[in-house]
Amino acid sequence: MPTSTPAADDADASSPAQPGTLHQHSLAALTIGAIGVVFGDIGTSPLYAFREALGQAASDGLVREEILGVMSLMIWALIVVVTLKYVVFLMRADNDGEGGVLALLALAQRGTARRGGVVLALGAIGAALFYGDAVITPSLSVLSAVEGLKTLPGAGALFTETRILAISLVILVALFAVQSRGTASLSKLFGPVCIVWFLALAALGLVHVADDPGVLAAFAPWHAVGFVANHGVLGLFVLGAVFLTVTGAEALTADMGHFGRVPIRAAWFALVFPALVINYLGQGAFALNTLEAARASGQAFANQDWFFTMIPDALRLPMVLLATAATIIASQAVITGAYSLTQQAIHLGLLPRLSIRQTSAGHAGQIYMPVINWLLLVGVVVLTLGFRSSSAMAAAYGIAVTGTMVVTCCLAYVVLRRRWGWSLPASLAVIVPFLAIDLVFFGANILRVVEGGWVPLTIGAGILVIVWTWVRGRRIVADLESDGAVPLRDMAAILARRPLGTVEGTAVFLTARPEYTPHALLHNLKHNRVLHAHNLIATVKVLQKPWCDPGERLSVTRIDDRFALAELRYGFMEQPDVREDLIRGGDLVPGAAKASFFIGRNSYSHVAEIGMPLWQDVLFIALHRNAANPTDYYAIPPNRVIELGAQYAI
Repeated sequence: MPTSTPAADDADASSPAQPGTLHQHSLAALTIGAIGVVFGDIGTSPLYAFREALGQAASDGLVREEILGVMSLMIWALIVVVTLKYVVFLMRADNDGEGGVLALLALAQRGTARRGGVVLALGAIGAALFYGDAVITPSLSVLSAVEGLKTLPGAGALFTETRILAISLVILVALFAVQSRGTASLSKLFGPVCIVWFLALAALGLVHVADDPGVLAAFAPWHAVGFVANHGVLGLFVLGAVFLTVTGAEALTADMGHFGRVPIRAAWFALVFPALVINYLGQGAFALNTLEAARASGQAFANQDWFFTMIPDALRLPMVLLATAATIIASQAVITGAYSLTQQAIHLGLLPRLSIRQTSAGHAGQIYMPVINWLLLVGVVVLTLGFRSSSAMAAAYGIAVTGTMVVTCCLAYVVLRRRWGWSLPASLAVIVPFLAIDLVFFGANILRVVEGGWVPLTIGAGILVIVWTWVRGRRIVADLESDGAVPLRDMAAILARRPLGTVEGTAVFLTARPEYTPHALLHNLKHNRVLHAHNLIATVKVLQKPWCDPGERLSVTRIDDRFALAELRYGFMEQPDVREDLIRGGDLVPGAAKASFFIGRNSYSHVAEIGMPLWQDVLFIALHRNAANPTDYYAIPPNRVIELGAQYAI
């Protein structure tokens, strides 16, 4: 899952403002930062993954071999899906150091002749599914940690379901409420807290492996294969729950630009992977011992909250508090990841402009998006109140993540074939095994769509409709605006032959189509009948890479004495600052500091005979009207802006 690191203001564990600065921080500091940000989601899976998987397996009774089968599935899911697919393979498919589904989309587009079509659709689907994950993760993780209060000795009557919900909602609302202030001061604790969390996971697991050392047999893959082969449809339901073990794996690639490939791999192999495996083994051994004790006493085996009940009574409350802190950190990573993904989607043309606020003066990764923040909060609150328990919510979790993983595999295939030039047999040999595993997990989770899997699918479908409408609408508008457009060089030649009155200074006309005369310029000529001494036709180009070298930021091409073309380039992880970058151009843009900016603000109305269906026209018009003001988005002082526009029927 794509994330924008909340540790961006920590000098020791921060995300760099742009590529090439990772070397400024030590490997140890970056590794600590990665542990606190990258692995928060997958690191909280032990709270519920084994409980849910074993609960599915125990629906028709349970024997020892079935517990070993579930354990083997979980261990090999971590090995194959996370270690081999993400850590070893996909972390090589970076876009100038950046990863994640949209960075992979941009990399795939750079290797294909067309930027639309199937590749764009795959990226849009992956991004849409992420938002479903972003709503579920805070609800599930925080609720699963707070539910540990019910396991405290003598606290069952005190912490009722209603009180557990109330505590969880207070934590979640507070988490979203502080986003506008930034997370710089708290982010310094993320890495150390998560290190303590993973060490605690390993210690708990190590203590309980002694309950039944036979659990180590789960490393043999035939236990996993045999379980799936012998359990039919039930095996698929268990697979769907087992997938909870690897949720959060997308963050490994999404955060490469913040921490680098080496620190993330070091954190995984040195701490996170061993801690997770040992903890799951401990839970499995504890369950095996409980099963044997139940048989010896003639009692029925009951599935339970294995994570919290295996903690000694004296340590249970501190572990509940530590688990809650870990889930808050995991939720924070998902929230900032939603901001980062939205920013990338806007720059790639998949979504309309939204208000973006910098919460740090020194780091571009520290952003806050009010609309996304409050929409996520509404979704989280509705989901928490609707499902009311982490077990009920777990069924909804896997579909969004498995869907994103399938998309990632497909985009990786395009990168291998088109960008890296691999042969068809070699590309298929690498991708098909991973894709087959992802499809099996996706199919297993689809079986649980009625139990709650419809939630992320509904959210993803809604986002996909918005993306599709916005992309389609922009293409229609571009075609309409091109009809009857006057080539800029022709207009410059006409004005050179028939000069108008001239006013001193520089005028900057922002346009997406620099080859044509901007409508704002035509309106200015029509109504004011004057021309500035210097006229700059400027366009902002978002590159198919995360960052742009400052030396390549601005290029200016002169047309004649009064007209020039300017192209400002930004990576899809950067926020445009048009005026400052023009000023930095020096003699290339004379008078940029006092320039007037002319911006086109067109309006649209629906016409049944052309364009999209009525409902889609209405949606596009609403998205356009509520898009962020270009003056704010491009960081242009309002007192330097003149807005002119026209109305189009779409």
